[in-house]
Amino acid sequence: MKSQIIQIGNSQGIRIPKVLLEESGITGEVELEISSDGILIRNIRKPRSGWDAAFKSLEDNDDDVQLDRETATGFDQREWQW
Repeated sequence: MKSQIIQIGNSQGIRIPKVLLEESGITGEVELEISSDGILIRNIRKPRSGWDAAFKSLEDNDDDVQLDRETATGFDQREWQW
């Protein structure tokens, strides 16, 4: 699909056809990145965006156990009081 660079106020831009936006799932604020082939447009990735699903998957598979043993330090053994 082709598009043209157009004047938008003091800037330039492109019109992205609705079909492309719907197929890509891109909405709202986007991230632009220069690549060797041109400009890459993608959704902004929010930090920790997939964590809920990952934790749910761990819970569903009974894979949410602590892997390392608790280790008491010298401070814990001598100084710490509950």
